[in-house]
Amino acid sequence: MQEAAKIDGESGARRTNLRAARGRLALYHVLLLGGVFLFWYAMTEPGLIPPFYFDDPTRAKFFFGQPLEVLKRIWIWFSGGTIYLHLGVTLIETLLAFAIGTMLGLVLGLWLALSPTASTLADPYIKAMNAMPRVILAPIFAVWFGLGITSKVVFGITLVFFIVFFNVYQGVKEVSPVVLANAR
Repeated sequence: MQEAAKIDGESGARRTNLRAARGRLALYHVLLLGGVFLFWYAMTEPGLIPPFYFDDPTRAKFFFGQPLEVLKRIWIWFSGGTIYLHLGVTLIETLLAFAIGTMLGLVLGLWLALSPTASTLADPYIKAMNAMPRVILAPIFAVWFGLGITSKVVFGITLVFFIVFFNVYQGVKEVSPVVLANAR
């Protein structure tokens, strides 16, 4: 009986310590964010610090914006409701890219993992396309598909496809033959 109470007391103390650690971590997150905003404000406010890279002190405002003005603009967008249409379009683009990229990665990953001939033929091309930085594809897709939803969805597909493809491909390839025999 005393042993159970002792264990309960230890786990309660551990929970209290964990809760205090989480509280401190949340405080550190808020302080770090405040420090970033304070640094941003100090670097863009003319006269607070000597200009490092700009001969005209107002140029820093132009290049980096002012945090208070940025926050005001964000408040206007949300309170006026003008941003919700844009957020909806971005959500649609993201969901389409995720769904299509996941399906393509799943289908091609399964097909190539189960077909040694196709895997051998396609392997160098898929690895070469995966090695290419995705950032260079964005302007190419903008030229090919325009600035509408299509170019953004195709770009998103390239981001999702390779992650899903390689996970499915490796997962199927590494299934133990013993497990497959037992499943049959």
